[in-house]
Amino acid sequence: MTLTYIFHSGFVLETEKSILIFDYWLDPGNVVPQFLQNEKPLYVFASHFHEDHFNREILEWKKQREDITYILSKDIYKHRRASKNDADVWLAKGGTWTDGTIEIRASGSTDIGVSWIIETEGKRIFHAGDLNNWYAKFLPDAVPGQTIYSKEFDEDIDPIAHEKQYLGELKDIRKITDRFDVAMFPIDSRIGNGYTLGGRQFIERFKIGLFAPMHFVAGSFESAWRFKEFADEKNVPFWKISREGESIKI
Repeated sequence: MTLTYIFHSGFVLETEKSILIFDYWLDPGNVVPQFLQNEKPLYVFASHFHEDHFNREILEWKKQREDITYILSKDIYKHRRASKNDADVWLAKGGTWTDGTIEIRASGSTDIGVSWIIETEGKRIFHAGDLNNWYAKFLPDAVPGQTIYSKEFDEDIDPIAHEKQYLGELKDIRKITDRFDVAMFPIDSRIGNGYTLGGRQFIERFKIGLFAPMHFVAGSFESAWRFKEFADEKNVPFWKISREGESIKI
């Protein structure tokens, strides 16, 4: 298998029998066209309706080839970003689907939509979508039961409750599996201090064959590399992505 980084949270996974595209937003490296021309069955995923994870451009790809299978989170339809017949499969947390080539389970998120657990050709893949401990920087000053005003989000937040939700989602995933051959997970420095905490909590709970950082575009490639020292401590292979269009063998 080969994993290729597109941009932000977008990846292409090419296996012996199929091609999977995750959370396409933009394609500055012109990665996607070559895969659209590939004759292998193509599966296109979007974890939620936010524009940096779901771009309606993906629906235009079916004009180039008719054999695309679209697997979209149900919130995309609920927020009227797509019509019901735009997807072959609509999933919310707990939903499953298989066609004999790939098996998909939608797991939870701490923002909106879902994360993805996929099994294909003997490999187990995880794409986090927007699952993360997003309010980690507020935890040192948090008091149980009290909220903190966030200028970034312009709202009162409860970071302790949010972390509890996040750890609860990880617990739910562990009921399904405790290992992934590949995990694509947010390492987003915009969170501020503690931006690696969610990733660290993730690799503490799962056996990971390869950790691929994502959602770091606002903070630079180097900001994602900060996670490597934590991955090394847990003997988790870390993909030090350095450009759009870069690929790695799995």
